[in-house]
Amino acid sequence: MSQTQTQTEPKLYTFDEFIEWYPESSVVRYELHNGVIVEMPKPTGTHSNVAGFIIGILFIEILRLKLPYSIPKECVVKVENTSYEPDVIVIDKNQVADKEHRWQKESIITLGSSIPLIIEVVSTNWADDYALKMDDYEYLGIQEYWIVDYLGLGGRKFIGNPKQPTVSIYQLVDNLYQITQFRGTDRIISPTFPELNLTVQQIIDSVA
Repeated sequence: MSQTQTQTEPKLYTFDEFIEWYPESSVVRYELHNGVIVEMPKPTGTHSNVAGFIIGILFIEILRLKLPYSIPKECVVKVENTSYEPDVIVIDKNQVADKEHRWQKESIITLGSSIPLIIEVVSTNWADDYALKMDDYEYLGIQEYWIVDYLGLGGRKFIGNPKQPTVSIYQLVDNLYQITQFRGTDRIISPTFPELNLTVQQIIDSVA
């Protein structure tokens, strides 16, 4: 291997090294992807509004049904040598209290059983949501994963042709994700929140 190639190779970090490295009170978000530190693009106001709208809807459902869930403002999900800060994460407070020993001090989740639902709102780096994160969330054993593609940015092989706003819900069945997709006025069917009354159009309208 040449000296030039050696110099351009990124330093690989373990998860714990990454957590130790992460700048305190950083205004920039970082994730660790297979040992490589990646600076995440700053979300747009619309992206943040979509995530906030969904959080509000789910929070009302949690209160209404008196479910033992919470939606933390900040959370790091560990998948071996990778870390993610999802747009929306619902955690099971009982599971976290019993089994997540890093939660109280570091806001780190390590077990898929602690996460009934995780949601990513699609932005320009949509390929991460449909490929990298989908594979890792499946591997970790997260029961339900939403990809909220409110602008229809994803590739045609993921959301069809013609492309249109789509919510893709991945449900873990026999350790593999099975996908159901919703568009327009479709009522979103969520295994975690089976009584949820929400359509894709309502998500789109929330930022109009």
